Amino acid sequence: MARLDVTETFHHISFPGHLHTQESLSYATGFQFQDSDTLIVTYPKSGTTWMQEALTLVFSKGDSTLAHSMPNWARAPWLEQYYCPEVLRASRGPRIITTHLPYHLLAPALQGSKAKVIYVARNPKDVAVSYYHFHKMANFLPEPGSFGEFLSEFLSGTVHYGSWFDHVKGWTSQARNLNFFYITYEEMWQELRGSLERLSTFLQCPLVAAELTSAQQHCTFSSMKENSMVNYTLIPEEIMDHTKGQFMRKGKIGDWRNTFTEEQNRNFDEVFKAEMQDSQLRFVWESPEKLDSPESLKTRTVTQNPTLQGA
Repeated sequence: MARLDVTETFHHISFPGHLHTQESLSYATGFQFQDSDTLIVTYPKSGTTWMQEALTLVFSKGDSTLAHSMPNWARAPWLEQYYCPEVLRASRGPRIITTHLPYHLLAPALQGSKAKVIYVARNPKDVAVSYYHFHKMANFLPEPGSFGEFLSEFLSGTVHYGSWFDHVKGWTSQARNLNFFYITYEEMWQELRGSLERLSTFLQCPLVAAELTSAQQHCTFSSMKENSMVNYTLIPEEIMDHTKGQFMRKGKIGDWRNTFTEEQNRNFDEVFKAEMQDSQLRFVWESPEKLDSPESLKTRTVTQNPTLQGA
C-alpha cells in the first residue's frame, strides 16, 4: 500500500494516506477496547517509539528478546493505521496499542472502558523541530518547505494529525474520566529508571531490581538508535529516505534552540500563551544552559496538575 502522495481528511484533520484510509480511521473510532488493553497516546514526535519500547520491556520483565526480534509497529500497532486489525488478531496476551488521534475521536470508544491510557507529552518547540526533520525524510508526508513555513503550519494546526494544542488539552482534560497516566518526554530523559518504575506500578507489573536495570539499559536512546526493530531502517528507502536524515535523530532536550530564530521563539511563546491560557497544565521546560546534562534538569521538569499523576 504505497499511496505516498495521498492525504486522507477525517473529521477535518489530515492524515497520510500511505498508512490511513477512511475505513481504518472509522475502525479506530469504533474500536472495542478490552479492559486489559494499554493505549499509548501521543502527538507525533513526542516520545512514541520510546514509550513503545518501555512498555515492551516492562511487560517482558526486562527481557529484550521481543524488543530485538519484532518491529515496534507489530508490538504496539497504531490503532488508526490500516494494518492494525490484522496485527491485533494475531496478538496474544494483553495488547499494547498506539494512537496519534485526538481525544474527541476516541471518546466514544473509550467511554466506560478500564483500558489503561498512557499520555506522553513533549516540549512543543522540540516537537516542531523533530516533526520538521521527519517530514524531510518521510516520503509519505508533504514537503515541509522552510522551517519557518512549517512552523507557521504547526502553530495553526494545519499539519498532518492536527493541532498539538488541541491534542494535549483534549486528552489531559479527560484525565479524571480515564484510567490515565501522564508523563513527559523530559521526565523520561531526566530519570529513565524512575519513569520505568512509575510505569510498572501503573501497569501492575512490578519489576525487581535486575529486571528494572535491564529494561533501563535497553531503553536508552543509544540502544534504540542501534536497534533495527525501532529505528525504522527496515522501512524501504522509497517510503522513508534515511539518506535525508535519521528517524532516531538526536533525542535531546532543548534542541529547538539550534533551529528557532528569536522572532520565531517570541511568536511561538505568544501563540502558546493564548492557546494554553485555560489549560490546567503548567509547563516548565529547560533553561538554556547545560541542556545535555540530566542533573541540570532536575529543578525544572514539567510541573503538572496533581490529578494527572499516574502513579
